Amino acid sequence: MNEASLPSVLVFDSGVGGLSVAASIRRLCPQVPLVYLADNAGFPYGDKPEAEVTRRTCNLVTSALSQFDCQIVVLACNTASTVALPALRQCVSEAVVGVVPAIKPAAAISVNRRIGILATPATVARPYLDQLIADYAADCQVCRIGHRSLVHWAEGLARGEPVPQSRLVEILAPFELAGVDTVVLGCTHYPLLLPALKQAAPGVRFWVDSGDAIARRVEQLLASKSAQPQALTSRLQPGISPKPLQQALFSASAPPGIERFMTGLGLAPGAIVSFWGHI
Repeated sequence: MNEASLPSVLVFDSGVGGLSVAASIRRLCPQVPLVYLADNAGFPYGDKPEAEVTRRTCNLVTSALSQFDCQIVVLACNTASTVALPALRQCVSEAVVGVVPAIKPAAAISVNRRIGILATPATVARPYLDQLIADYAADCQVCRIGHRSLVHWAEGLARGEPVPQSRLVEILAPFELAGVDTVVLGCTHYPLLLPALKQAAPGVRFWVDSGDAIARRVEQLLASKSAQPQALTSRLQPGISPKPLQQALFSASAPPGIERFMTGLGLAPGAIVSFWGHI
């Protein structure tokens, strides 16, 4: 199979959270070339003014597209998707896929119609989340938790740091009290914490994130652009390893242990570059 004949995908986030999305894409399309770009010099985006998030996202993504021949961009960051997506689509010709909290699928699978939303404080407070709930979960009781620490704990996983389980139990206690059976992971960092989340809130039956939906959308776009669409849907077979990431780019120093962490997610990087880009 000629790698050059396959469209490439650029996955962008403010930190390591987008690796959860990249892993979903890799599982669905194991042979597709991926480039990962993390603006960890600007992490976390949720604390920044919207204009700054838009500027950083557009500058870094356009710079990456000028260097790497990627036909699809995935904004694997809830804040960037909400704030910068329209501006980015205006300044690039490539297809851009954003992240939407998985309210609709969560409402579809909830048995008791009690849903939890776990996100950053900024995402929990955004009006677009209210609209998603009104559109897809109007018949559900919704409990929201927005907390600043979880993204930092997810970043710490890449450095080999443990999650403070007792604190996580305290944070998720409202879900247990509300009796929610389904929780939406409204930040791409949070799937990285899933084992700890399940342990902290054993009463939750379903944990739903956007990774698989994004991967399916990327697969559709790739098939429309590829000369070898059958290669895109080949699932992993025993003894066949996925293609490594072409590059893992970080706008600040790459986190210690990141190669080990990415490899554990099935995303072994071909190269890791620190202090990439100019902001």
